[in-house]
Formats: sequence, structure tokens, C-alpha cells
Amino acid sequence: WEKPAGVASPAFHLQHVRGVIDRLFTYARKEQLNEEQMYSLSIEGNPQKSTSSLRELTEQLDQQISHAIKELMDVKEDTLTEARGVGRKQIPTTLIGLYVHATEHSMRHIGQLLVTVRIVNDTNQNS
Repeated sequence: WEKPAGVASPAFHLQHVRGVIDRLFTYARKEQLNEEQMYSLSIEGNPQKSTSSLRELTEQLDQQISHAIKELMDVKEDTLTEARGVGRKQIPTTLIGLYVHATEHSMRHIGQLLVTVRIVNDTNQNS
């Protein structure tokens, strides 16, 4: 949960990437977020409300990625341009748009996670 220089913590990034994949794939299935997903979103980055250990956070992310890969294996190519809506406002996008956004957004946070972990490790080694 360390936040060097006030940046987001590694734990936040692990929670957020899992959540982004879960939420965007929910919209890809033409579903709305359920109460559990909304709660998970509300506690992302909050160490007082999250009781997950590092091991649990990485396992949860791994499970979410595995689930997404399985889901992607069943996608038919001719459905990728089908319209989808995001959120309560049903902001228009396409199926492939959701998948690309999930990938891009996740990779951005993975990059930030890697840099933050490196800074935390370096700071702890030099203390």
C-alpha cells in the first residue's frame, strides 16, 4: 500500500486492473455491473477497506485474466463491430472497442505498477 511521492500504490494497480477487465468484459456481454462489482470499484485503492494480501491480489488478477482469455476464445470475429453500451448512460462503443480499451487501460496500469514497485524496492533497500 506504499505510495511513494503520492502516486497510486501497487495494491491499487492490482485491484484496478482486475476490476477494469471484469467491468469491461461485463459490458462486452451486454450486462450491467452488479452490486459486488460496484463495491469492488468503491474500495479500489483503499487499504482500510481491502483485507486482501499481496498473494490474494495477484491471484485474483491472475484468475480474472484467465477468465478473460477463456471468454475471448469464444468470441466470433464477425461480432467484434457490434454495438455495446457502457455504464448507466450506455455510452456507445463496439465489442472490439471494449476489448481494446481493457487491454490499453490494463497495460497502462501494469506499467505504473512496475515503476512504483521498483521505486518502493529501491527506497526500502536504501533505508
